Amino acid sequence: MKENFKIKLTCKQSLVAMFVLAFFYSAVLYLAGTNQSVKIIIIQGALYGVLFILIFPWTMNKLIGKRLNTIVPKILSGEQILEEFSGSLFRGLEAVGGKVFLTNYQIIFQSHSLNIKKGQTNINYSEIESVEKRKTMKIVNNGIKITTKEGEEYCFVVNNREVQIQKIKDKLTV
Repeated sequence: MKENFKIKLTCKQSLVAMFVLAFFYSAVLYLAGTNQSVKIIIIQGALYGVLFILIFPWTMNKLIGKRLNTIVPKILSGEQILEEFSGSLFRGLEAVGGKVFLTNYQIIFQSHSLNIKKGQTNINYSEIESVEKRKTMKIVNNGIKITTKEGEEYCFVVNNREVQIQKIKDKLTV
């Protein structure tokens, strides 16, 4: 099942992000010592927050969405792609954006062309020891950690973490 990349924010997420961005942008302007009144700084901050929340998701959907929808991994003869979804894989400190593919043999991560670190990572189901939830930056509940029998750890960032973990675990029991 193919999942297209799309940034979707709820109304609550959009409002919170607008206020946070407006506050921080206004604070930076104020602390920078601009010769503007507080009223003008607040108006600029509010406009920045609104415009950023309206423009950023649209821009990301246009830039990243096209690249993600064209990613095709190298697969083995007789291998079939059963599921695919967007995600990032930590390679060192960098979260490399791309797509995760679940096949009948393995998990494949293929990066998109905008990354510095490019390439494909394959994890055979027979080598997987555990699949666990993890927090990104110790606060965001959107991570998955896959540990192999050799002790290698692969840390992913995905949307719908619970659903994706279940899909992976279903492949391990087959």
